[in-house]
Order: sequence, then C-alpha cells, then structure tokens
Amino acid sequence: MEALSPTMEEGRVVKWHKRDGDPVKTGETLAEVETDKAVMDLVARADGVLRQVAAAEGQTVAVGSVVAIIASPGETVSAPPAAAPRPAPAPSGSGMRDAGGVEPAPADLTRVKASPLAKRMAREAGVDLKLVSGSGPGGRVVKRDVEGSASRAPAPAAATPVVQSHPASRIPHPAPLGIPHPAPSGAPYEDVPLTQIRKTIAKRLAASLGPIPHFFLTTEVDMERASEAREALNQQLGDQGSGKVSFNDIIIKATAHALTKHPACNAWFQEDHIRYWHEVHIGMAVAVEDGLITPVIRNAERKSLADIGREAKELAEKARSRRLQPSEYTGSTFSVSNLGMFDIDQFTAVINPPEAGIIAVGSIVQKPVVVDGQLTPRRRMRITMSCDHRVIDGATGAAFLRTLKQMLENPLAMLL
Repeated sequence: MEALSPTMEEGRVVKWHKRDGDPVKTGETLAEVETDKAVMDLVARADGVLRQVAAAEGQTVAVGSVVAIIASPGETVSAPPAAAPRPAPAPSGSGMRDAGGVEPAPADLTRVKASPLAKRMAREAGVDLKLVSGSGPGGRVVKRDVEGSASRAPAPAAATPVVQSHPASRIPHPAPLGIPHPAPSGAPYEDVPLTQIRKTIAKRLAASLGPIPHFFLTTEVDMERASEAREALNQQLGDQGSGKVSFNDIIIKATAHALTKHPACNAWFQEDHIRYWHEVHIGMAVAVEDGLITPVIRNAERKSLADIGREAKELAEKARSRRLQPSEYTGSTFSVSNLGMFDIDQFTAVINPPEAGIIAVGSIVQKPVVVDGQLTPRRRMRITMSCDHRVIDGATGAAFLRTLKQMLENPLAMLL
C-alpha cells in the first residue's frame, strides 16, 4: 500500500482491476484505493504476474502493508527469497520495493521482519513478534501470523485490524462507508466505521480549533451591484456558449484581489516563522457525500471571472466523484466556505492550517435598509472571517474585510 497523498496513513481498497494470476505491466492500474482525500489508482511498479492478493475490496490497511505481490512468470513466491546485498539507492519513483512495499534494507538478525500492520496488531494484542513464525515473503510476519498467535496466547482479547470494513452485502461500492443505511428491524443503533476522509477531517479539526487561537469578524455586504453585474455577465456569456458565473466565483475573485492588497492575511503560520505568500491560491470548500474537501484555485488573482467559474465547476465535480489529485487540493493560502445555497444566514468556519484565515459566506437575502434616508429593499450578504491571532490582528483582519466589502459592493473596484 503506497502513500498516495501527502497525509495518507492507511487506505481502503475500493476495487481491484487485476486479479490473482493476471499479467501486469509497469504503470497499469492494479486497484482503486480510497485515501484520506480521494479515490486514487494504485499502479504496478514492475512487470510480472499479480500473486497473493492479500487485501479484499472494502478492507482498510496501513501504508506499507502488503496488499499483493508482483512475481516473475513461474516464480514461486511462497519460498523465502535468497539473501542479497542491498542494491544501490534507486531514484525517487523508480518503483524499487521489496515484496512488502518498502525500500530494501540490509539484513538485521536482531530485528524481526514484520509488516507495519502486523507490528501494530502485535502491540495492541500484547504479542511478542520474536515468538511468531512469519509466513510472508522472506519469513516476514504478516497479519494472519499475528492473528493466529493472538488466538493461541492467553491474552484477554485477540488483535483486530486497524479498521474493519462493512460486509459488501450491506454497503456495496460505491456507497461510502460513512453514510448510515437503514438499520435492521429492531436494532437500536448501527456502528459505521469512519471513512478515510472523515478520519482526516477529525484530525485536522483537532489540530485547528484547539491549538489555533481563533477570533471572528463579521460584516454585511450590499450585493445589489454584484447581482446586477452577474446578470449582465451571464447574459453575455450565454450568448457565447460559456458557463455561467456564480456568486461564489465573484466572491473568490474579490477575495483574491483583496488579499493582494492585504498580504498580511495571505499567510501561513510555520511554528518559528510566518510565510507571507506573493501568490494567491484560494481553497474552495466543497461538500462531498461523506465529508468536506477543499480544492484549490491557483493564482486566482490573475484569472478572469469566466476562468474561475470554469475551474471551480471542474474541481467541484472531481471532488464529488473523489477524483482529485493531491496537487489539486493542497497548497491553498486562504480559504472560502460558502453555505449560502443552504439558506444559512451566517456561520463561522474553522481555519485550515497552516493558513491564517478563512471566510464563511452566508446567503444573499433581500432586507429593508435605509439608503439616502429612504427605506428600500436591498440584497444583502453576511461574511464572517476566522483569523489566526498568531498571524492576523483584529485591525489587520478588519482592514481586509473592509476592502473585500468595497470590491463586492462596487465590482468595478476589482479592475483597479
């Protein structure tokens, strides 16, 4: 199991494209794997025949654990391979791995050869790996060996996998494991294992709302001119056969421009320093079926509204189908979360570290307001900014919000 994203610790096998005994070539897709962010392809790193498929569809395994072996045609993989000296270091991405999916290492007679999953299971079950006979390649201790030892030992409980998957008959692919299904008649509750994306959300929120000193600033924006500009733009784009511009596209564009004027808010907190970005990469929160992911519109300050609109739609579609690549959801310098389409008037968003800020956008509602001494209906929208106080002070965040408000209330300001 490879690390298919920068933060991946384990993966769930969604679907095997190759079966035991199938010939494979380098670069061919072996399986689809659900990571902490998306469904990615696990590809072959060598030519040969796929053997000993050890992870079933729906099963979750740790990074580095054996999921299958690629053997030469006619090779017997059950026998331990002959000892060999450590080869020269391979270039990154060369695919040189041992049968366990890790870089080859010199023989160490004092160290037990075991997969990462087997080591973790042994710790949890109190099993001494030195007393376990390995049945994996080269005598490597694997999951089934630890399970067998734990069942024979006088331990209070047997070891269990890191995450147990639902039986395929209950929740077939592609239904996400995190979505409850109708419970059996009479069952008082149902336990549903966390999906990879929900595990990541839990870790990220714990690493954000607790350690990061948040404070919040709210302003209300008059969206009359922005609404009129959007209607005129969409009429023109409709004649050209292009996609429509959404209010969210306008907000992303205005946010990017405001950040160029307030670089103190376009920053990352980096423990011993603050990184101020000269480029604006906007993270756009997208709700998916079992969580939330934030694809990134890079260099948003340089792109037209039409370009932002097209890119935002493409990224949102890829996010919902779990096909985003790591480069498409990492590296944002500031984020936008919009719940206006759900008729939410106002809310606060949690900062996505290492970013220093995020804006939460509410719905656009007609309200009676006083304009030039007269009561009149106007389309209004509330924006709340969450700030990391280690980077952004109150006055700094307020100045940014004032500029953002001015740009939205007078869209021509974005041309200056």
